Amino acid sequence: MCTEKIFWENPYLRELWVHITCVHGDTITVDRTIFYAASGGQDSDSGSIGGHRVVNAIKEDRQIFYTIEGPHSFKKDDYVFMEIDWKRRYRLMRLHFAAEIVLELVYQHFNRPLKIGANIHSDKARIDFVWDGNISQVFPIITRESMQMIEADLPIRSEFSDKDRELRYWEIDGFAKIPCGGTHIRTTGEIGDILLKRNNIGKQKERIEIYLSE
Repeated sequence: MCTEKIFWENPYLRELWVHITCVHGDTITVDRTIFYAASGGQDSDSGSIGGHRVVNAIKEDRQIFYTIEGPHSFKKDDYVFMEIDWKRRYRLMRLHFAAEIVLELVYQHFNRPLKIGANIHSDKARIDFVWDGNISQVFPIITRESMQMIEADLPIRSEFSDKDRELRYWEIDGFAKIPCGGTHIRTTGEIGDILLKRNNIGKQKERIEIYLSE
């Protein structure tokens, strides 16, 4: 079975009517969804299905399983209302793409250092590298070029590279084309001002933390 991912088709959609396709205790599946499940370092959305808060969302292969707060009386084929916390989703989308830009600039300027971790939360994004020295020394060039791209309000294209396998990418003309299955903003200008902070997480391990200005 496969859940149709409407969050790729329209990541700005905040609510949707869906059919329940399976019920197993407090875990359900639906025919289509706007509710992103944690993947690739991006946190799951927050929200509700049929008026019940979603407490967990797990993507397995091409299906997404939602665990909802009980008790409930859902059954297969019920037609229910799905809603996401849009304010949180939009911050995740903006932080996600801020991190994508920062990562690609680090790669392009500093010989593709080894990335050993990444996470996109609603308060900040982080990228971890194997790095010899203090990574904050590169912040001036990375911040300057990131803000140039943001201020240019460049269009971001998000498409399938292989629809059958649900493989996607984002692309900014003249900058990069990167495999990624997250939810993406339409233009770089939506990010707004960003702030970079350094965190030393171990010997030769450096973290860039990315914050939105507001």
